[in-house]
Amino acid sequence: MGRLIEELDYRPTAMGPLVLRRRWVAAIDADVVEVILGDEHLMSSLFTVGETELAVRGLAAAEGDGLRVLVGGLGLGYTAREALADPRVASVEVVDALAPVIEWHQAGLVPLGESLGQEPRCRLTLGDFFGWFDAPRAAGERYDAVLLDIDHSPRKLLHPDHARFYSRDGLARVREGLTGRGVFAMWSDEGPDDDFLAVLASVFPAARAEVVAFDNPLTGGASTCTIYVAPAAG
Repeated sequence: MGRLIEELDYRPTAMGPLVLRRRWVAAIDADVVEVILGDEHLMSSLFTVGETELAVRGLAAAEGDGLRVLVGGLGLGYTAREALADPRVASVEVVDALAPVIEWHQAGLVPLGESLGQEPRCRLTLGDFFGWFDAPRAAGERYDAVLLDIDHSPRKLLHPDHARFYSRDGLARVREGLTGRGVFAMWSDEGPDDDFLAVLASVFPAARAEVVAFDNPLTGGASTCTIYVAPAAG
């Protein structure tokens, strides 16, 4: 079994200490890899259904081929990998504000190894997703799908500055950065938020909240997350 917890990397950041660790979980008798920022558990390889369903459900609402995809938040890479598995996707750009997370993928320290860095359709970019749409984007720079997985929910934020994104004005800027056939989709660790959905629907009239259930070996039951899907059309 080895050590119960093995620290793979530790980096100080402006948002607190960032840790990549491997931890043995008795419930599955196996190791999992986790990303921790300060006191926040950002991601675990034990739970990846929400990340993959974000790509599956978001891209299911996007029309056509040659899709240009933007992923907000790299994490362990499961959303980006699932997006790349869609044959209609021409390119995936992943924006993350934490340089060490990108370096972990480049060094193969994550469970997916170096696969994202070796994929010619994928680009890992250091940047602030929440300011990505502050400037208008030219027609050729707009996206067919924007997939967001950074904050725990529209209410539980990793940083107070992110709150402006979840306002009507912030979401309207995302809408302006999409093509006419595009879609905005977002993961939340909490149940559907009616107040946020109303704000989202004021910009994307066809917006909906989809609850995703998945097995939780730690509890022996099921857990859920929410995927908000907001097509530009409609």
